[in-house]
Amino acid sequence: MIHQSKSYIKFIRLSKNRHGVHSPFVYSLVTKCFNDKRKYPEYEILKSHRKALRSDPSTFEMTDFGQGSRVFKGNARKVSAVVKNAGMRKKRQKLLFRLARYFKSETVLELGTSLGLGTVALSLANEFSSIQTVEGCPNTLKKAQQYFEKFNLHNIEIQQRLFSDFLSETRSEGTEKFDLIFIDGDHNGQRTLEYFNSLLKNIHNDSVIIFDDIYWSNGMTEAWKQIIANEKVTVSIDTFQWGLVFFRKEQKKEHFVIRI
Repeated sequence: MIHQSKSYIKFIRLSKNRHGVHSPFVYSLVTKCFNDKRKYPEYEILKSHRKALRSDPSTFEMTDFGQGSRVFKGNARKVSAVVKNAGMRKKRQKLLFRLARYFKSETVLELGTSLGLGTVALSLANEFSSIQTVEGCPNTLKKAQQYFEKFNLHNIEIQQRLFSDFLSETRSEGTEKFDLIFIDGDHNGQRTLEYFNSLLKNIHNDSVIIFDDIYWSNGMTEAWKQIIANEKVTVSIDTFQWGLVFFRKEQKKEHFVIRI
């Protein structure tokens, strides 16, 4: 927590809004997506899905393959408590929806389904998209799938595997390219870096990879620094909660710290 606090103070000092951005690509992203205030009808579905989860009193046994929880003790988790204390916040969920919509993402990979708050946002952004979501814990994934079916979301393909197994077993050839990749799980810096390096086979010029919790720990922040220094990354954006990287060969290498 001390690392996060110090990092946030530094972020506030360095961050800019749209007026401090001189890249046309990033300026357009900030003004037309980050700062988009329109009330999309899909937001009502996001709201209903979140409300249903928050009202769910059932308990399930969670197996955590990442860095563990800073909130919960033990493996027994109540659905409503997970959404309240550890689920993606409404503001970020809407932003994820807008990002997938803005980039017209058709092939999407999510590492870390949890209860599906992010997955639903990605699914609703484009009804013709294909969403692959990977979750290690079978009980968590089963609960998420129940709600995908309840809300008639049919463009989601679930994969119950460890991230490393999924990437090594099914994506090693690099034949499948993703428009958008959302890494929302594990929170281990070294493994996050390994996921990134593995996924470089599965990106194209206009792909975007979004990393959650880049200031979770010293290890995650160090991984983020190494990721944005990679020669294949041209544009990187630090929003504190999320880090975004792009691979647009037509642009010079630049890093942005943006307040949302």
